[in-house]
Amino acid sequence: MEGMHDLAYFRSHFDQVAERLATRSNPPNLDQFRELDARRRAAISQAEELKRRRNEESAKIAQLKREGADTAEQQKQVRAVGDQIAACDEQVKALDEQFQELLAGIPNTPHESVPVGKDSEDNVEVRRVGEPPKFDFEPKPHWDLGPELGILDMERAAKITGARFALYWGLGAKLERALVNFMLDVHTRDHGYTEVLPPFMVNSASLFGTGQLPKFADDLFKCEKHDFWLVPTAEVPVTNIYRDETLDGETLPIKLCAYTPCFRSEAGSYGRDVRGIIRQHQFQKVELVKFTRPEQSYDEHEKLTADAEDILRRLGLPFRTVVLCTGDLGFGNAKTYDIEVWLPGQNAYKEISSCSNYEAFQARRAGIRFKGGKKSEFAHTLNGSGLAIGRTWVAIVENYQQKDGSVVVPEALRPYVGAEVIRGR
Repeated sequence: MEGMHDLAYFRSHFDQVAERLATRSNPPNLDQFRELDARRRAAISQAEELKRRRNEESAKIAQLKREGADTAEQQKQVRAVGDQIAACDEQVKALDEQFQELLAGIPNTPHESVPVGKDSEDNVEVRRVGEPPKFDFEPKPHWDLGPELGILDMERAAKITGARFALYWGLGAKLERALVNFMLDVHTRDHGYTEVLPPFMVNSASLFGTGQLPKFADDLFKCEKHDFWLVPTAEVPVTNIYRDETLDGETLPIKLCAYTPCFRSEAGSYGRDVRGIIRQHQFQKVELVKFTRPEQSYDEHEKLTADAEDILRRLGLPFRTVVLCTGDLGFGNAKTYDIEVWLPGQNAYKEISSCSNYEAFQARRAGIRFKGGKKSEFAHTLNGSGLAIGRTWVAIVENYQQKDGSVVVPEALRPYVGAEVIRGR
């Protein structure tokens, strides 16, 4: 299993890579690499010196044999040198394995177009679309509107399962289903993606491939007595469709979209978004995944982001798109755009999609190559939500609420919902 960085590139551009990685939050400590690399170089040069000696000695033995001399002692010495060479080679191999292990825990190098910054405060807005609605009444948050309309029930969900789960009723459930179908239809019909329906459980190798394991095991739900994990996002099963395969370069870019539920332990989010359905242990999502050639991945990243934004445009929901700074970038991401939808109930923009280019980071871990000419190379992988269904549901309910407590269904969704307005039961 390869590390997520190109080992040769990492070694030969160590200072540049180290400088870029230092701009991330919790930058990795690269001192171990320097030390390992020094030991590896020493072992290689020792082996080379021994091989030179062995060649010289072998030449001398050949000469002595031609002269009819006894060479038993010299041959014994040459064999001893051979043993030393083998020991050096073993040492280099062991150090390389340590290197790969360390590399697996090193985050991706941010792309040069990513702004340098400490945290989300330093993210840069790239565009804003639509105006937040003006209400002539006090808009309600969805956790009040939903129960009043009889379409959302948090109490019974907590009884059935626990906190951070939702139960949808009637048109609330239908709105969720309508959004899934609407998004899949737009992406397959108008944006050129192929729909796939993957398993909702994956094995450890799949989670290593996309970068969730080993570092983020605490964010996941593991099935007892099985090497199965519940998917945190469709990115994991869909990217792993091509794990350990070589794609035909002519077929790239490959564009896939998938609906799945997503399961997250939300380990680090205690006290954040505790009300309503902004942050759940289970939520539904439509995901976009692309496999591209390296030279086309940044163009495809822009297109993927535009495809996700198009859903919000069609639903008439106000949003803004920001590019994440180095300090806010995810572990495996080389560049990420967050699309944030306006939520009147929170009086804030909230993330509804993260669209990321991983470059060869995931492909290297998962062994996803393509063949364009004579040799095969690693593909680039990209993904983004197209969109998170629960948060889109929240955005519709809050942005389209009326004074009488009803919610107008956006025009594009009416054929799917079969109603123009959601009223109380």
